[in-house]
Amino acid sequence: QVQLVESGGGLVQAGGSLRLSCVASGNTLNFNAMGWYRQAAGKQRELVAGISSSGRTPYVDDVKGRFTISRDNAKNAVYLQMNSLKPEDTAVYYCNVGRMNYWSGSYYPEDYWGQGTQVTVSS
Repeated sequence: QVQLVESGGGLVQAGGSLRLSCVASGNTLNFNAMGWYRQAAGKQRELVAGISSSGRTPYVDDVKGRFTISRDNAKNAVYLQMNSLKPEDTAVYYCNVGRMNYWSGSYYPEDYWGQGTQVTVSS
């Protein structure tokens, strides 16, 4: 079992910044990657960014250059620095553990999710 606890969401104006944090506990040794997903109202959950234990960081196209994912392996923590936020970034953001293919960078989530943290960007 893995437990994930996110924090750091909130309300921000367009162009502003937020930093999300997630701490994992439990049996995390089987997974070599962590990721952030988001789910906007009425839409499917989508991968925003992932990070492998070796530091590989794939991003979805519309956050490249604005968001930065990082991790602290000693703390089993993953972070998402979000800059230049846009109203379309409004969503509930979820932390996840999973596996990343070393060669392709593809991220494969496991079915462990945090409670989510709401990010709202006003125009």
